[in-house]
Amino acid sequence: MSRQTASRQTRYDAVVVGAGPNGLAAAITLAQAGRSVVVYEASETIGGGSRTKELTLPGFRHDVCSAIHPLGVASPFFRTLPLERYGLQWVYPSAPLAHPLADGVAILERSLGAMEASLGKRDAAAWRRLYAPPVEEWESLAQGILGPLRPGFQLTHPLISLQMARFAVSALQPARGLAERTFHGERARALFAGMAAHAMLPLERPVSAAIALVLGTLAHRIGWPFPKGGSQALVDALAAHLRALGGEIVTGVEVRSLRELPSSQAVLFDVTPRQVLRIAGGALPEGYRERLGRYRYGPGVFKVDYALDGPIPWKASACASAGTVHVGGTLEEIASAEQSVSRGILPERPFVLLAQQSLFDATRAPQGKHTAWAYCHVPNGCDVDMTARIEAQIERFAPGFRERILARHTLSPAQLQAYNANYIGGDINGGVQDLGQLFTRPVARLDPYSTPNPTLFLCSSSTPPGGGVHGMCGYHAARAALRSALA
Repeated sequence: MSRQTASRQTRYDAVVVGAGPNGLAAAITLAQAGRSVVVYEASETIGGGSRTKELTLPGFRHDVCSAIHPLGVASPFFRTLPLERYGLQWVYPSAPLAHPLADGVAILERSLGAMEASLGKRDAAAWRRLYAPPVEEWESLAQGILGPLRPGFQLTHPLISLQMARFAVSALQPARGLAERTFHGERARALFAGMAAHAMLPLERPVSAAIALVLGTLAHRIGWPFPKGGSQALVDALAAHLRALGGEIVTGVEVRSLRELPSSQAVLFDVTPRQVLRIAGGALPEGYRERLGRYRYGPGVFKVDYALDGPIPWKASACASAGTVHVGGTLEEIASAEQSVSRGILPERPFVLLAQQSLFDATRAPQGKHTAWAYCHVPNGCDVDMTARIEAQIERFAPGFRERILARHTLSPAQLQAYNANYIGGDINGGVQDLGQLFTRPVARLDPYSTPNPTLFLCSSSTPPGGGVHGMCGYHAARAALRSALA
């Protein structure tokens, strides 16, 4: 009897749909509590947005979607798991981030005290004033930032609430305004703007500063590491731990309706609202379905992976010290590019997020060769090939880059969605993460992971705390199921 057939004939305490980091985190949480659980994955391989493949040439290993994982190391849930036992090794580049400019480069160093070399004395002092408090308080802040709004939390954790309120004073601001008021030089403003652009929001919009504060804090507190051998190593370790706890994983089975699942007391969906409506809409009341139907998806991305004949020839050689490079120029250029995307316009000079893992991880490419991972933001569902514009941006700061290209592999928004159905229109964040959908995603409820159907729960990045490889959406959703359906 096949494993797939056996799973459908068995009654489980819980079924999880989707084997991305959040789905696996949910399943592990349930298995740790002694519940029987099976995970269904549509693809032949697990991982969701954390898979690694030879996309270009043999021997060149590329992260298909996510690549750099500061939240993976910082995740309060992942940190409790013995993932190193299953082969996970974190690689820490010398510097988390480099941001080249026309007159040099800004380096985001691990040490707050080392920022003066890049930013100058005045802006380095301003940088310390902005980042020192959240760096010192991260362990407490993580409990509030990486979770839902929780009634009563403020009363039982008054110190954390005070720290969160202080953090929110800056985090809720538009990134551009905060950068312009805080910093005087081009380098500090550009460095902050590049991190803020990860939010895929216009930098003039409220709460766009939040991701810059979180990413900068993690850089100084932890670093921006990545798994040796590729992002697949993280989900493979999660899967191995789940199986060690007695959990099951069934791959190559796309769940199209609840009727296709084995009997269980709870179903948790590591998918976005659109797929929830398709799979389980009939089991949900009309009012809730309408609210899910109004859920907003954000910009998409266009991605290119490169097999290279050598390292990227940056004009600023210090860029080679960083695992991640933000290629976008000044604050004004980045803000213009992100504003254009939000208006449905393709920027001529897009903001490019680039990772160069092979400089620090020899398993990624044949000896003497290298890989590069790059993407830019585009309007949701855009069908324009952005390869030339991405390469022109890299070439600005690394003349001769094109001559190093041995092969390339591209993924448009439509191809990303075909690869992973959660990436609606190429949206890798599981929906817009603005003020209206930050903590109240996918709809405003006291428990955002629950639904009006007491047996159905949501555990994808469309729930708090949103996008990123941290597993916290899955962890919180599983805790919600354990408090109710599985109590």
